[in-house]
Amino acid sequence: MTEERKSLVFSSPPDDVDAVHEFLETVWGANPDVSEFDRMAFETALIELASNVIQHAGGSGGVTCVLSVTADEKGLAASLADTADEGGIVLMGREMPEALSESGRGIPLIQALVDELHYERLDERNVWTILRARTA
Repeated sequence: MTEERKSLVFSSPPDDVDAVHEFLETVWGANPDVSEFDRMAFETALIELASNVIQHAGGSGGVTCVLSVTADEKGLAASLADTADEGGIVLMGREMPEALSESGRGIPLIQALVDELHYERLDERNVWTILRARTA
């Protein structure tokens, strides 16, 4: 398998995480050797990330995102750049919040499903990166 990179631009509204699901179907179609387990973990993490970006973007103008996914024999990587305001985001440990907490599970869930999660603010954009090594 050679490295393949696919990209998607979407805006919410009108788009939602369904656009990401449909996009990932094209990624999996081009990379049929990615295991079901790796697909499920990576896709769940990416959908959670996109959902959080859409939900917390704020503002009446919505948010535009550029999503790039790379698959190769070593692993899966995604970069999600969004136009939302800087949110003072600090990535903490992988611990889930208390059982009765009403929020705060998104980032720990993503971290549990991937090997690396990075966030940085670049050129007035939030840039999220997730990496997952492929299982043997």
